Amino acid sequence: MQTSPQSGTLLRFYQLQIQEDLIDGWTLIRESGIQDGRSSYKVTHYECREDAQHALLALRDQQITKGFVTTFATGMSDYKV
Repeated sequence: MQTSPQSGTLLRFYQLQIQEDLIDGWTLIRESGIQDGRSSYKVTHYECREDAQHALLALRDQQITKGFVTTFATGMSDYKV
């Protein structure tokens, strides 16, 4: 996801992904920041994939209300992007 380009402002990005971990769980990874600049990286562990997916979708919806636009999505064909 990223913000729409506007004159005088830097592009901001927000990336969400889910990965299966080696300890029988799922990890939601969030990375956000300014393109070609600083970024932050946060990791949250979930016991089941469904909980991780619900958290991902809630975070995605939260960022859409802040003006971010989905630019690329893969792997969740059963969910509306």
